[in-house]
Amino acid sequence: MTLPRFLQIHTLHNYPAALLNRDDAGLAKRLPYGDAIRTRISSQCLKRHWRVAEDAFALKNLDVPMAVRSRETPRLIKERLMAAGVTEPLAQLSVEGLRAAGLLDKAKELKGQDALATGQAVLLGYAEIEYLVQRCAALASEHTEEKALKTAIANFLKEEKKNIEAMRLGCGLESALFGRMVTSDVLASRDAAIYVAHAFTVHEAQVENDYFTVVDDLLQEAGETGSAGIFDTELASGLYYGYLVVDVPQLVANLEGIEIKDWASATPEQRSLAGRVVQHLLHLVATVSPGAKRGSTAPFEWAKFMLVEAGDWQPRSLAGAFQNALSTRQPGLRQAAVQRLSDEIARLDAAYGAPLARRYLSVDEVSVPGAQRLPLNALAQWARAAVEQASAEV
Repeated sequence: MTLPRFLQIHTLHNYPAALLNRDDAGLAKRLPYGDAIRTRISSQCLKRHWRVAEDAFALKNLDVPMAVRSRETPRLIKERLMAAGVTEPLAQLSVEGLRAAGLLDKAKELKGQDALATGQAVLLGYAEIEYLVQRCAALASEHTEEKALKTAIANFLKEEKKNIEAMRLGCGLESALFGRMVTSDVLASRDAAIYVAHAFTVHEAQVENDYFTVVDDLLQEAGETGSAGIFDTELASGLYYGYLVVDVPQLVANLEGIEIKDWASATPEQRSLAGRVVQHLLHLVATVSPGAKRGSTAPFEWAKFMLVEAGDWQPRSLAGAFQNALSTRQPGLRQAAVQRLSDEIARLDAAYGAPLARRYLSVDEVSVPGAQRLPLNALAQWARAAVEQASAEV
């Protein structure tokens, strides 16, 4: 048995003719690695699609408070204050008071429309928003003068800063999973519990420039030839290696508000939500694809291979298996990629002897050292049980 302090998830996804993640020039993002340039999918792109996926295993289906990421959060607070019966002038003054007290970023004296949007998107939990609305509505009923209301709001935020920080899941499930960095004087930053690497192709980049035209239906009916526009876009194909780590103690601490060091001695009930989060996450990682250009490329894919490792040692990627790019001309590219991973695992096991529990999913007939093959539902259930029981069989 081993203590599953970290869950490491390795995947292989295969995408033909897609543009999953673009750079500032509209081209497929690239990564120089080893002996070749690869195409890649950024971690931000992956996390975004897992976070907002509409799926049977969507994060929102866990029935826990979520969050909103926006520059327009102050406007949302004002609208909810007005819906709670606060007059528009007092709702506006309340938002200005929150901004002046440094709620969403460094304290700023802002007026009118300037107070209703932040300079950059801020992740705020719906529970935090509702709490702020309730308190500001109460203060607005007591103080109708601008100076008095803003002073009362500043005092409230100063006095209850620790209470806001301590709200269970106050900053939302997304913050508990992927972290939150804020420059606010009031809100708490949150360390991420899930670390996501950029996915990259295990072989050299395969890209193609797609030239296409637009036909004007009305002009064509009039007998005119030619196009209404000529365009081009880049498409890429590849087998992508993905890697992410679930820091189980941090996840339990973020979700339940306990100390990180106490996660293993916590009750199974206190680890239950973390276990369900992991179960949902594995389904999302395996089946949710970045949705760019879905209308013209249908870039939907399920993982062809997924390996989950549980253990108490520090995590380590298996990206080194692909430092020398695989040849795209060889038969059985997927099987060759899994073999590379298996060989890398065998070398690391021989060198370090880390006691890791392993289970894997594969659509191909492959084997992994010291690992049992499972279908997705059973794999996700195994990972969930490892978290809830704070134990995994090697």
